Amino acid sequence: MTTNKEGTERELVITRVFDAPQSLVFEMWTDPKHVARWWGPRGFTNPVCELDVRPGGAIRIHMRGPDGTVHPMTGVYREIVAPERIVFTSAALGEKGEPLFEVLTTVTFAEHGGKTTQTVRARILKRTAAAAPYLAGMEEGWTQSLERLEAHLAQR
Repeated sequence: MTTNKEGTERELVITRVFDAPQSLVFEMWTDPKHVARWWGPRGFTNPVCELDVRPGGAIRIHMRGPDGTVHPMTGVYREIVAPERIVFTSAALGEKGEPLFEVLTTVTFAEHGGKTTQTVRARILKRTAAAAPYLAGMEEGWTQSLERLEAHLAQR
């Protein structure tokens, strides 16, 4: 996670190489049946996973934690360039449905020799005081999500 001049965390970049073709890795991000299987940290499920994969299309995912707590998030796709790039905003919602923070996520996919290099770049655009615990766990959450994605790809 990089920081800005005020010392607050602003951007997270994670690069992973998957032993799968670019088109398949891209599909894992755009088909809600697949996203529901890997999105979120270990132990989380996604009872709601709705993706309208087009510029301006909505994202709605409800992550259920191991303790049963549901963590809703919404977002909007800004850019879809199949199978190379996905750009979307997302926000975790508080108890009253208010956004706790907003993140701009850019995911790029590049194939080399049958393997795909995927880079996730998550930049914090807005935050509230209530966002701190969520943002503190963002790197670990993405790391575990991508581990789950890798395991899901291995089952294909």
